[in-house]
Amino acid sequence: MLTERLTIFDTTLRDGEQSPGCSMFLNEKVAMARQLETLGVDVIEAGFPIASEGDFEAVKAVASECSKTRVAALARAADEDILRASEAIKPAVNGRIHTFIATSDIHLQYKLKKSREQVVEMTRRAVTLAAALCSEVEFSAEDATRSDPDFLACVLETAIESGATIINIPDTVGYCLPDDFAAIISEVVRRFGSQEITISVHCHNDLGLAVANSLAAVSAGARQVECTINGIGERAGNAALEEIVMGITVRGERFGVTHGIDTTKLYPTSQLLTSMIAFGVQPNKAIVGANAFAHEAGIHQHGVLSNPLCYEIMTPESVGAPKTDIVLGKHSGRHALSARFKSLGFVLDREDLDEVYERFVKLVDRKKNIYDQDLLSLISGINSSAKAA
Repeated sequence: MLTERLTIFDTTLRDGEQSPGCSMFLNEKVAMARQLETLGVDVIEAGFPIASEGDFEAVKAVASECSKTRVAALARAADEDILRASEAIKPAVNGRIHTFIATSDIHLQYKLKKSREQVVEMTRRAVTLAAALCSEVEFSAEDATRSDPDFLACVLETAIESGATIINIPDTVGYCLPDDFAAIISEVVRRFGSQEITISVHCHNDLGLAVANSLAAVSAGARQVECTINGIGERAGNAALEEIVMGITVRGERFGVTHGIDTTKLYPTSQLLTSMIAFGVQPNKAIVGANAFAHEAGIHQHGVLSNPLCYEIMTPESVGAPKTDIVLGKHSGRHALSARFKSLGFVLDREDLDEVYERFVKLVDRKKNIYDQDLLSLISGINSSAKAA
């Protein structure tokens, strides 16, 4: 099957950092950028230089540090924004100016207070200036998924004619369902995909569908996805990079694309980010959560101990996570208990295992967390018959 390369655009340092509790110091941003480059992302959106002097310096520092990964700076469709972004990415070996303007009527009326004609002209002016200052320009139509399709197409066409080579369709408020979004992207690809233009998507997670929408868009022809580590970002967050990448890795036959991510670096990258911001990932978070490869139910434990493929569609090693964790609790069975005792140095015959298991069941009814010392206390009185493993 013919495969194309999917561009992974990471905006952890820009959109991700905008969410409460996710601010990073300059040295942390540089360290995170180094890790993202090691991870293999294609583009790092390092910040919004016009926002503050600190953001400008951070973008400049990341642009100076990263030589393999393209470094992008965000700018509104305004001369001062674009000039500031251009200055910030000057040290980059490969730079990109990413400019945007809203295209939905609600944004035009209440936020921009501009007419459609004014937005088209602002797009033309902004992209023309950016293209004169940088070899690569991306244009985003903010709130694209709630925009009039014909007006959206008009703005995108203007951006392309003015020099943009990447056209980004953001689901800015996380409004779309996957089939809605796929239909929008299919139409954009039909209109503009033959012009050597990369179609990009940027999905928010307000309905919990950011990753699903991103993958639907890839199936529809998008060839760049914008995402963040751990899915951090405005409100409910962005599409999680690790989930998109592993979705494509595990179900590659469905997408016809490849990526350049070293998946074994996903978990360490997640952990690095967690160490820098105010909160960690939820325990049951896909790919990088503490429970992503943990099993407590007895039926699951038996299956995993027999063959991990029974309940794991990827290995923890494949994403750089700690090995599969067999958690002993009220739902565990004899197979898991026997395996844990073996790891502690004891092989129990069937009769002893049955007795220990009865003690174990009574213990977990009154104690949530079971530690090795608890298990060792269970074999008191019968450990003389337990054989060393």
